[in-house]
Formats: sequence, structure tokens, C-alpha cells
Amino acid sequence: MKVFVTGASGWIGSATVDELLAAGHEVVGLVRTPAAAAALQAKGATPLSGDLDDLAALRRGAEAAEGVVHLANKHDFADPAESNRAERAAVETLAGALVGSDRPLVLAAGVAGLAQGRPARESDPNPAVGPASARGGAENLALDHVARGVRVVSARFAPTVHGVGDHGFIAFVAAAARRSGVSAYVGDGSNAWSAVHRSDAARLVRLGLEHAPAGTRLHVVAEEAVPTREVAEALGRSLDLPVRSVSPEEAVDRLGPFIGGFWGTDVQASSEATRALLDWTPTGPTLLEDIAAGAYPGV
Repeated sequence: MKVFVTGASGWIGSATVDELLAAGHEVVGLVRTPAAAAALQAKGATPLSGDLDDLAALRRGAEAAEGVVHLANKHDFADPAESNRAERAAVETLAGALVGSDRPLVLAAGVAGLAQGRPARESDPNPAVGPASARGGAENLALDHVARGVRVVSARFAPTVHGVGDHGFIAFVAAAARRSGVSAYVGDGSNAWSAVHRSDAARLVRLGLEHAPAGTRLHVVAEEAVPTREVAEALGRSLDLPVRSVSPEEAVDRLGPFIGGFWGTDVQASSEATRALLDWTPTGPTLLEDIAAGAYPGV
């Protein structure tokens, strides 16, 4: 299958490109820089220059492909409204290019905010609807295109997709610990996050592209609930730092308003239905194993 991948040089995207190529697929990846283009070519994939605001490039890539994997996102924590706007416009363009083709569109979404007081399930609808909602309501916008002949598959990622080289949420927490000299958790640290290793995430994206029916919501989750206190303690051991509780206000001071607030939330999710549907069994290291192995030096 010829697959167009946005975010092809990103943390999850680069692993997904490797997974797709290893499975025999042809990959065209959206890249923003000459260095990213060269890296993609070295793998045996074809670069397409552009970014999320280049809707013409997105349309060309989707129209020429037999399947699309959309993993790019601006992730502008200082201007989430702009990230949401760009995400919605990109998904609208990609899905629109596939209308009536029955070709797959796998798009990244998240498990945060789907359920309260229990692990989120694949059957839980996403409450984000409309341009002003989280991620611009892109998941629901994409799923609306199932009725228009697009095999939409939502890949709902755990809040941490971990591994050596990760520069996401746990890396921010580790860097804050190194700066302040303390590895912190919020309150009693009983709030827990789901997690998945990068290699397992890439494999599930490929399986979803190849086999998931239209309208499927996949949970890219290996561990259902890792208490944040245990994460902070593991970082403390890895970085040789003391560990202590902080208030929600201090967490915001240490990590910034977005990540600091998120660190105190509960983001648990099940992947039971996903595993049964696609015979997916995560095999990568756990989050605590990655931390113990030195994956987060706090730099």
C-alpha cells in the first residue's frame, strides 16, 4: 500500500514510517526541513515538502495515496487555539481528499477527557465537538466522513508514548525535576496515567491502517494506569533527586500552566477491545522500566 504519513519525522511518526516500510508498504512522508527529507530518503521513503498549514500539499499527498496516517500536530502549548485550528483544517482536508474512495485514514487522537472515575474505553464517545473544542474536534469531524466513504480509524494515544529519545510529557517532567532539584508529584500522587512504548504504538497504527473497520476507535495503550507518584519516584531514582508532593499551584509554577495542570489529572484507559480486534499484544518496556534504564536524563 502507498501510505501518506504526516508527522513522518516526529517521535511517533518516524517509528511508524519504519514499521510501515518493514511491512512492505511504500511511504510518502510530509516533512518541513531538508534534514527531515534527507532522513526520510535514507530510510527508503519519499519526502513531500510541506506542513499542516500547507493544505494543498496535504491534499496532494492524500489524493495520491492508498491510505493516510495523520500524526502531525503543532502541539503549541502557548497557543492551543492555533493548534486546534490547524488540526481541524488538516483533518478536513485529508478526509475530504478521500471521500468516496473507501481508503483508510488513521488519525491521532487522545484518551484524556473521555471518562471520569474509571478507565476510558473504546466505546466512549469523544466529547470534543466543533472548532473550539480540544484538537478542534478533529476526531469527530473525521468519523463523520465514514458515511461519505472514508475508512476512518481513530488512534487514541495514551498521554505518554515513551522510549529513549522521547521529548513529550514525561520528558518535560524529568527536565523540570533536573532544573528544580526535586522530582515532584501532585497531591498524594494517586492519579494515574496510561502509557505505551513507542514501538508498540507504531505497530498498532500499522495494524489499524491494514485491518481496522471504518469508524473504529483504537486505544494505543499498553499500561492502563501508572500512578504519577510511582513515575516521580522512578525519575527521582534515575536522576538521583529527592521526591516530594507539590500542590497543584506549585506544579503549574514548575511545569507551566498546561503541563503542570495535566500532571495532576487522572488519565486512565483500557485497550481490551483494541487488543481483541487486532490481536495486538504490547511487548515493549513499561514506562517505569524505560525510566530505570535512563531514557529520561532530564535534559
